[in-house]
Parts: sequence; C-alpha cells; structure tokens
Amino acid sequence: MQRGRKKIENPETARRILAAAERIFAARGLAGARTDEIARAARVNKAMLYYYFGSKERLYHAVFENLFGRAGRMIQEETPAQASPRQTVLAFVEGYFKFRIENPNYARLMQHMMLENPEQFRWIAREYFEQGFKRMTRIIKSASADGEFQPVNPDHTMLNIIAMIVFYFSGAPVHSVLLRRNALQPRAIAEHKRAVIDLLERGLFRKPARLR
Repeated sequence: MQRGRKKIENPETARRILAAAERIFAARGLAGARTDEIARAARVNKAMLYYYFGSKERLYHAVFENLFGRAGRMIQEETPAQASPRQTVLAFVEGYFKFRIENPNYARLMQHMMLENPEQFRWIAREYFEQGFKRMTRIIKSASADGEFQPVNPDHTMLNIIAMIVFYFSGAPVHSVLLRRNALQPRAIAEHKRAVIDLLERGLFRKPARLR
C-alpha cells in the first residue's frame, strides 16, 4: 500500500483537497467517491488534485495518514513530560476522546475501509496502530508488575480501553435510542468519558497507600 502524499508546494490547496476528500470518502467510500466531485468541493481542478496526490487511491491513503497524525498529536499534547503510567493512560483517553469529537468522519471512513478492503485495513493496523498499542501494553504490564496497576492482561486491557471509546462513537445512533437523547451531544460525551475514567480508577489503577 503506497503512502498518500506525493508533493506539497501549496499547503492550503492540499488542506482543501484533503478536507473535501475526507467528507466525500466518508459518505461514499473509496469505490463510490469521484475525483471530479472532490476537486469541485476543494475548488481546484482535477489536474491539481492529481498533481498533489497522484491518484484517487493515494488521496484516500493521505486522508487516513492525515487523521492518524492528528490523533497522535492530540494524545501527545495531553501527555505530561515524564508522565507516570496512570497519567499516560489518562492522556490516551483524553486525547482520543478529543480526536473522535473533532473528527466525526473518522468512524465512517474506517467502516468503509473495513468493508471495502480489509487487507488495507490490516496494513493500516500494522503501520499505524501496532507500535502505539505495544507501547501502551508495555506501560500497563510494567505498572502491574510494580503494583501501581491491578494485575491485568495488558493486551486485553488496552483493547478494552480503546473499545470503550470506539464503540461509543461508532454506535452513537443505537446509544441515542438507549439513552433517550443524542449520544453525541457534548454533555453525553462528557458523561461517557467520566464513566470510562471511573472504571479505570476503580478497576485498573491502585490507589497509593495512605500515610499513617
């Protein structure tokens, strides 16, 4: 799978193309999206789109690269210097919630890719997710061994942390029915984030021993 970006001489033009492509790929998937529609939405001609990205497929990959980079930056911004394991896990939760709130197209883009091309999705998992996942599981494993966290399976613990966030946004239409309100309203999201953190506080983090 080729990486998406080819050359960037005018960042503003590239940003417009990526923003338009993100919306249209989220709505139609790779197979259903048309480059002329993307070009019109970005206010460029098709020649400019191909000049920057080379092909529809490379543009599609660039959209994902852009989103993954954004997610990584948001998580990093929440992580203090010399963060403890507890702070690192909470920074992931805060940063990933922020990313999902600010990037509503992400869920549909991922769903389209899983349905249309699962092999590409596996490549993305290896290329963009695996390293961060391994880093987080090492932190959880070490903190469990040191007594800072409960004794847990680090792989499945991290999968569950991710799932509590991913499933909430991906299943928002169903959750809205169950909650009897819009699950994507800021107050509802804040309540779910608080519930995720409460579970971690009670089920993963060990409280420091009280001084006598």
